[in-house]
Amino acid sequence: MLLFFLFTCLSFILFLKSLPLKSLPLWASEMTLLSLWSHREFSAFCISSLMNSFCRSFIPRTCSKMSIKKINLSSRVDNVEIGEKSVLDLPELVLECILEKLPPAELFNMAGVCSSLRNRCVSDHLWERHMRQKWGRVIGPAAYRQWKWYIATRRDIGNLKQGNQSGLARLLIAVWPLSWTNSKLDNSEKQRIPLPTDSIMSWYLALETGKFCFPAQVYNRENGHVGFMLSCYDAELSYDSQTDTFQARYPPHGRRAGAIESNVTWDRLRAQPVDAPPHDLHISDCLNDLQPGDHIEIQWRRNEEFPYGWWYGVVGHLESCDGNANYCRCHNSDTVMLEFRQYAPGSRWRHTAINRRNHREEGNEADGFYGGIRKLKTEREISMWKSLWPTEVLE
Repeated sequence: MLLFFLFTCLSFILFLKSLPLKSLPLWASEMTLLSLWSHREFSAFCISSLMNSFCRSFIPRTCSKMSIKKINLSSRVDNVEIGEKSVLDLPELVLECILEKLPPAELFNMAGVCSSLRNRCVSDHLWERHMRQKWGRVIGPAAYRQWKWYIATRRDIGNLKQGNQSGLARLLIAVWPLSWTNSKLDNSEKQRIPLPTDSIMSWYLALETGKFCFPAQVYNRENGHVGFMLSCYDAELSYDSQTDTFQARYPPHGRRAGAIESNVTWDRLRAQPVDAPPHDLHISDCLNDLQPGDHIEIQWRRNEEFPYGWWYGVVGHLESCDGNANYCRCHNSDTVMLEFRQYAPGSRWRHTAINRRNHREEGNEADGFYGGIRKLKTEREISMWKSLWPTEVLE
């Protein structure tokens, strides 16, 4: 097109020069010169515009094509020499460090990338840290046994098969947090993550969604009811990830139905310090070591139909002792005086005495029954009880 335009302009200029020129008035000559000057300027402008347009459009495209060809050729050479890189090409130690830094949700998503990453991401050693950090303080041996029973029961049902989904995939879909998954989990083979149901990842998953209820203990049960101040009772707990709290279901008290408490916070929970059912008497192994000033927990229940709760107290001085450390011989006596200082002096709940040599369950229907004793040996346990101290003295 450009060549055609140049050819037309040159032909037109040559045609004008070939015309016979007669003498014309001065004004006509000036108009002719002006016309020729204008035509030449216009032609130059058109040619310049076309050249600029040509340079902006055709030449860059040509250079771009050349560059792309060069890049593609370079890429092909690089691929031949080096090959495509992926996260799996990283050194083993580097990849392990990356996976160890991932939070649980991201570790789960990474497991859906490919089979190789899946096998790595569901490994127990990666999930042990997450389990310990979030659940270690509230999970004890009793909870672990209940989890084993839980998965054994589900396995006996028949692997939970439904339609074309495998039992393990259905278990994963049923209990994994919705915020960690997407719609592909239901219909994408890539997102189905087969894993042993007894893996730590499965256990973490079941706890996180509240599908698995586990035994633990709750401080100041029933929202700090005055009748349970500075006590800790067994309960079945289920987690609510939306509120980051728990629902606690307490065992029945005699004929009274078990109470249910919602919105129990993390700071009110602990794993059972003694691996025994709540109705069983704890056999004390610290009686000979008790002396005034020791911090203790003691089992107590209203009557023999009730489960035990653990109550906080301290070892006090006998009535015959004035409390002078230089002359105190309370630690040599067979009688141990226990004090519950959250109660006012003179309250029938303020003191109780036990026999150091043959202590078993002691008490009556009026004052309740005192069971096993455990001595608190860590500052963390003692400070936890002190943090729960009531604002007013109890009667």
